[in-house]
Amino acid sequence: MDSTALFTVALGLQSPWEVEDIRFAPEQGEIHFDLVCRAKRLACPCCGQAEQPIHDRLERTWQHLHFFQYKAYLHTKVPRVRCDGCQKTTQVAVPWARTGSGFTLLMDALVLALARKLPIAEIAKLFGVSAGRIWQALNVHVEAARSLESHGEVTRIGVDEKHVGRSIGFISLFHDATGRRVLFGTAGRDAQTFESFKTDFLAHGGKAEAVSAVSMDLSKAYRAGASQAFPKAAWCFDAFHVSKLVHEALEAVRRAEVKDVPDLKGTRWGTLKAPADWTHKQINDMHWLQRSGLKTARAWRMKERFKENHRRASAGEPPEPLYRAWISWARRSRLEPFKKLGKTLKDHLPGILAGYDHKLTNAAAESINSQVQAAIVRARGFRNLRHLLNIIYLTTGKPSHLPAPPLVSAHA
Repeated sequence: MDSTALFTVALGLQSPWEVEDIRFAPEQGEIHFDLVCRAKRLACPCCGQAEQPIHDRLERTWQHLHFFQYKAYLHTKVPRVRCDGCQKTTQVAVPWARTGSGFTLLMDALVLALARKLPIAEIAKLFGVSAGRIWQALNVHVEAARSLESHGEVTRIGVDEKHVGRSIGFISLFHDATGRRVLFGTAGRDAQTFESFKTDFLAHGGKAEAVSAVSMDLSKAYRAGASQAFPKAAWCFDAFHVSKLVHEALEAVRRAEVKDVPDLKGTRWGTLKAPADWTHKQINDMHWLQRSGLKTARAWRMKERFKENHRRASAGEPPEPLYRAWISWARRSRLEPFKKLGKTLKDHLPGILAGYDHKLTNAAAESINSQVQAAIVRARGFRNLRHLLNIIYLTTGKPSHLPAPPLVSAHA
């Protein structure tokens, strides 16, 4: 078998396509494959009528996977078919690349695989192309795959806001609380984000009346949006968002007291972290704090009691008595941040208890948030929301319709 026949097989080409010539340019670190279509007549790409004459051939080039350390390029003159049936002249689709792409399908597949783990700029440097070309391939494939996704089985959703930088600001991410995948993202954090999500949700086969619960934070905007878009769904304020408010109240107490007690400086992380995660210094600081009688010590004990109550409620103990007792303690605490928090939790108690009833925990949101944060880091340098959302969909949306490498699918 000569080298052209060997590379015809290596590139996965089938009749009428084959490698006609190989041009090796080691000084440029490149290898070039000249491909040829041997057919004289082809089926019309537009209407499918067989045995139509070839009108002309247009020169095209695609970047392929590296061969060892060498960049690889495919070159060919792509036939255009003049159809006697539909009277159109149409360029045929080549089997190794999507229409309009400068990459082969195998190259696209590798880009998508690498984009799950590496920054886009690093992938672009690896292949010696601009970041824009990498984004173009990623955007086309992710959007095509997402258009085929079905949301028909989704019955419980969660929404969370995320600040992603000054150029974009806040985005709202909606996820499937059962399937643990991002369903939709959009700019903003107001009630309108729910209408945008609902439109997209219905377009993907979702059923608004089937959504039984919405997990979210305590914002008025989200509550208004959920009420309008999913009127039959229960509002669930999960313990993650409530716990965040408890931590904020504790920090407010500490910051107010540190002005009069300088020794409280440097104790912030000790008060917020779990005791099992304390450093040696934090152990000493926290032992001092617990014996001090300071307001911060009382606030810390309230935070720890809240965590214990959540653990007990998650284990099956009725949550309402636990929460009502804690709220009563907070409102009598003489600690202004906790008094305000106690009133807030009392006003939102039905939604907090609904989170336990529907078993909507923050586990899915936490997992997705960590993946989203990693995606933002990998997408550093993004200039628009489209880029950011597509890399979020790629890494956290669990897309099931991304193109598989053709050689793999052919032998599957």
